[in-house]
Amino acid sequence: MKVSCLQENLAKGLSIVGRAVATRSTLPVLGNILISTDASRLKLSATNLEVGINCWVGAKVDQEGAITVPARLLADFVNSLPPERIDLNLITRTQTLNVKCGRYEANIKGIDAQEFPLILIPEEDHRVRIDPGLLCEMIDQVAFAAATDESRPVLTGVLAEVNADGLTFAAADGYRLSLRSVELADPPEEPMSAIIPARALQELRRISGDEQEPVEMLIAPSRNQVFFHLQNVDLVSQLVEGQFPDLKHTIPTSYKTRVTLATPDSLQAVRMAFIFARDAANVIRMQVVPGGEGDVGRLIVTATSPEHGDNVSEMDVTVEGDPIEVAFNARYLIDALNVIGTAQVSMELRDPTSPGVLRPVGGGDFVHVFMPMYTAR
Repeated sequence: MKVSCLQENLAKGLSIVGRAVATRSTLPVLGNILISTDASRLKLSATNLEVGINCWVGAKVDQEGAITVPARLLADFVNSLPPERIDLNLITRTQTLNVKCGRYEANIKGIDAQEFPLILIPEEDHRVRIDPGLLCEMIDQVAFAAATDESRPVLTGVLAEVNADGLTFAAADGYRLSLRSVELADPPEEPMSAIIPARALQELRRISGDEQEPVEMLIAPSRNQVFFHLQNVDLVSQLVEGQFPDLKHTIPTSYKTRVTLATPDSLQAVRMAFIFARDAANVIRMQVVPGGEGDVGRLIVTATSPEHGDNVSEMDVTVEGDPIEVAFNARYLIDALNVIGTAQVSMELRDPTSPGVLRPVGGGDFVHVFMPMYTAR
């Protein structure tokens, strides 16, 4: 293999596939990146057997070939090189990759490419095309609500449902639920459903930030995989097996109090309360005070630290319904308010023991449900 490419292109490609490299594995080859030629481009591949990423880099290919080399070693060396042309030359006899850039040169010992697991692309043709900006927004608004505790593996994933109405992502960890739906220009003929690992979607979000062309998503239940195709990147992930909870009965359908408030103001108030709430299980109290007829209502956010003191923030809001006081987890509210994406947000409340609901005002079809916290008075 003899290949030439630009340092900045190779460094970017290595950063894209690098997150799929296995950090702890009994198979040494999974700690490597597969470098191979593919027509007139250089192909980089990495996998931890749960997520696999292929990335293509523009290159001048003089001789075909393939080798796997230690991911971290190669990435650190390439990132340290000047922004010039890099020449890659495989010494087949010793399975060594010679890397040369200007006056810098290294010989990196690798493992035969035949030992690297194949990252196969599903052949089914039921592909869904999504605008990359919209896809990133959906991932931001949903993936954070997935569980990180592996005791219930099904909750570490994001439920993806595709039907004639569009695409829906949903995630829940037992304390909160995020759901986002979008319409598709070309919905599939048959509905599809799968649980995609939240970590895989977060990786997709990371690598698709600059994407211009629609992202193709293909769910292949027969292989228990989901496949995402970008302009120069493919991502394949194993699906999470199991039955996702029925979320339709989780979202409250009625409320007694509805508060409309400015998103930046509410986020600032909750963040300030969180400074004191950290010492008290993240508990903050929200008191809704309706105004008189035609008057502006008030939202009072408080937090108390037994050791350090307390905090009170007050803001003007629009209130429909009854006065109410309820306690919530500040961290969960901050996570949700960070991804609302609109200037105003509505909060629907029923009573101190029922879940609250956040919805963007004038935004997309996004719903966030969060459980209240019990506090003794």
